[in-house]
Amino acid sequence: MTKIVAKFVYNMKKEIDNKLQEKNIKPTAMRQLVLKILSEQHTAIGLPELERKFENADKTTLYRTLKTFQENKLIHSIDDGTGMVKYALCQETCDCRPEDLHVHFLCSECNQTFCLNEVPIPVINLPNNFSLKSVNMVVKGVCSNCKQ
Repeated sequence: MTKIVAKFVYNMKKEIDNKLQEKNIKPTAMRQLVLKILSEQHTAIGLPELERKFENADKTTLYRTLKTFQENKLIHSIDDGTGMVKYALCQETCDCRPEDLHVHFLCSECNQTFCLNEVPIPVINLPNNFSLKSVNMVVKGVCSNCKQ
């Protein structure tokens, strides 16, 4: 391995460890690998797809890792109506409060779910005796890749 490649790998590992530590998550080998894969995704990913990226990983360990990431607000889950929960990294400033949430887009052609981070969920005005805990907004259509 060349010095440049070794330095790149070291820097990437250090960046992953820093992200985990910022969210008070102990950096284990599995957590580092899962975060690396999630960081490389351009769309949300479900547990079955994540399992396929690991040959011999235990499904329970992957699920617990995702649960830990979600509890510590490193990732958020998306119920896009497909029957499978998908996961995506949170933005750096996200605390997963309703006002931090964004719209998700489900492509009806490729079934990929995209985070539209720049499109906030509209303000929901509930009656006084209701309290808002979470909001999930999924817009469906055809993504730019499938439209071509």
